[in-house]
Amino acid sequence: MKETKAEANSDILAELVVKGMQEKKASDIVVLNLKSLKNAVSDYFVIASASSDTQLDAIASSIEEEIYKATRQNPWQSEGRTNKEWVLLDYVDVVAHVFLKDKREFYALEELWGDANIKHIESV
Repeated sequence: MKETKAEANSDILAELVVKGMQEKKASDIVVLNLKSLKNAVSDYFVIASASSDTQLDAIASSIEEEIYKATRQNPWQSEGRTNKEWVLLDYVDVVAHVFLKDKREFYALEELWGDANIKHIESV
């Protein structure tokens, strides 16, 4: 099956999100590929943990910088910056989630989207 341009773009965006997370030492990075799921809200969820609210903010900023440098694209929607427990950056086809560790366990997105193809990213 031929890959469409939109799919290729979401693949690249997901890689850029991971790179932004790695730049600020995010832990437990997971990429959920939702493309094959019916009624999925996007192509990818990229999830990571931060150990402090300062790191959480730094990771979110790093993701925005990496994507803007490569694509000149800002997130369509950004949520959670004021609470600093869970920051969501919505790029439509790719959604980045950066959690404080305890909040990530509480919301358990990996379990909620358990039918997705899940890829664990090694720490650098």
